[in-house]
Amino acid sequence: MSLKTQYDNGNIFAKIIRGDIPSTKIFEDDNILAFMDAFPQSLGHCLVIHKTATATNILDIETADLNKVTSAVQKLARAVNAALQPDGIRVAQFNGAPAGQTVFHLHFHIIPIYENMDTSQHGESKASDPEMLQATAERIHQAL
Repeated sequence: MSLKTQYDNGNIFAKIIRGDIPSTKIFEDDNILAFMDAFPQSLGHCLVIHKTATATNILDIETADLNKVTSAVQKLARAVNAALQPDGIRVAQFNGAPAGQTVFHLHFHIIPIYENMDTSQHGESKASDPEMLQATAERIHQAL
């Protein structure tokens, strides 16, 4: 999939937005959804997406919608920092399959980094325990 990929309403994030498949939500409003990554690279790895913009990557999204998403990314990164006290926070966003994008709905990763703890690589993580995801989501939500 290239940077010119057409938006597919059947992608996993579109299904999450519609409620067709479950997610562990942290925050949601009319425009933004933040939820735990089911295959986290570290404790607290979460995702932020725009709910109504049908953009596959950062080149496709209207500036006003991008501003809403990046504002939410900052809000969530602050909450992750307050709730989990990581040593660092990685914010990642991939555009096109050659760059590592695997879901073609614009999204941002917030990945807490902990000293002396290995993080897995993008797309190589194992599924997390749903109870652990829920407990972590609640901690982050409380810090919002």
